[in-house]
Amino acid sequence: VRAMTSFAKLPSIATVIAGYRDGSLTPTDVAEQSIVAVQAYESSVHAWECFDTTRLMEQARQATQRLRSGTAPRALEALPVGVKDIFNTADFPTQMGSPLWEGFTPGNDARVLYDMKRLGAIVPGKTVTAEFAVHSLGKTLNPHAPDRTPGTSSSGSAVAVATGMVPVALGTQTAGSIIRPASFCGVWGCKPSFGLVPRTGMLKTTDSLDSVGFFVNHAADLLPVFDAIRVHGRNFPLSHAALSDTARQATPQQRAWRVAIVKPHVWEHVTGYANDAFNAWCAKLAAHSRFELVHATLPEPMNAAHTVHETIYQKALAYYFKEEFKRAELISPVMNRLIGAGQTISVSQYEAALEEQVSLARVMDKFFTGEAEASTTGSRFDVMLTLSTAGEAPLRSVEEAPDSALMWTLTHLPAVSAPVFSSPDGLPFGLQLVARRYNDPSLFRFISEVEQLGLL
Repeated sequence: VRAMTSFAKLPSIATVIAGYRDGSLTPTDVAEQSIVAVQAYESSVHAWECFDTTRLMEQARQATQRLRSGTAPRALEALPVGVKDIFNTADFPTQMGSPLWEGFTPGNDARVLYDMKRLGAIVPGKTVTAEFAVHSLGKTLNPHAPDRTPGTSSSGSAVAVATGMVPVALGTQTAGSIIRPASFCGVWGCKPSFGLVPRTGMLKTTDSLDSVGFFVNHAADLLPVFDAIRVHGRNFPLSHAALSDTARQATPQQRAWRVAIVKPHVWEHVTGYANDAFNAWCAKLAAHSRFELVHATLPEPMNAAHTVHETIYQKALAYYFKEEFKRAELISPVMNRLIGAGQTISVSQYEAALEEQVSLARVMDKFFTGEAEASTTGSRFDVMLTLSTAGEAPLRSVEEAPDSALMWTLTHLPAVSAPVFSSPDGLPFGLQLVARRYNDPSLFRFISEVEQLGLL
């Protein structure tokens, strides 16, 4: 049995900003802690494609001077942010984990990064991504056990946060590439509702699945980072209406939170210790009167989610990477296999899968709203609970067991992996919390209330 590795980390964003205001902390303090962590751990975990210490310190000194002159700190003032190497960055190359794009400099920032910089964030470098944000493992190692997978795709960002190198890092999820690394590395991972975070200026793999999200070390940081990166205003009428609906987003006061306990069709892959840990945690939650737990069965059409996702995913990869496929010797066997499989999928099969995706998204919306034809219980649910992964991180040479993360990506729901559990070997794995589309703030409020009880 091994103990989970502990790393020094910054306090919450709110605490850092408060420190700037009262003078107990400066941006150079924050930058120096980031650099110390990189110097201590990077040679062991390989989270970064590039990390510029000089640039980080210069930006931190400039921020320190601004604050000393009386300028109020912004929402993300002088916070070092790790950026997955599929987002355009004005100051660094964007190579997407592929030798085909080595040295590519886009000359601009992705929209999500622009929005974070506008609120004060500092970018010290780019984190490692799997090749084209797909499945092939990169050089990044799990900080708790180097022989285990850190999760693919967004693993560099997850590891950078887990080791305290940065307090926030951007990731993306097309299947489970935020939830899985968060689970395996023991950090908070958030995939917001589909469409809430702009995708301008970043790698595209699929139109209806690619989602931008992030990693943090504190539950309290979920909402401020979400608010920093999401779209705002009436130019986005559907999300604006939902996010502005105070009744929809409010913490329930006159009733308990209604919580669905879900074990999807992939639960057969869940390990015994993970199942036991999940059941025990849910029992602790149920002991509090603020929570009404219901063991719910997902609508039957959701059993096809993995097949529908596979069709959309492989066909889209075959389309968007057809030029790269012409140089197959420079892309991984995994990517070659997926593209090859996608080439066998007809346009009509792809279109049918897209229609099924829309149908499944509607089914899950009805599941949360309690419409009888979608829910076996007829109850309205505020939150759904399940596991993030089947258990601890498998060996790097072993394929990850199927889990439910892609089901919520497919149906455009917000999902959070919380670092709740540890395996008999002392390795982390996560609790996954899911809500109705656009109910992200409500989900964060639920998490905050549960954390106050000491359960998260």
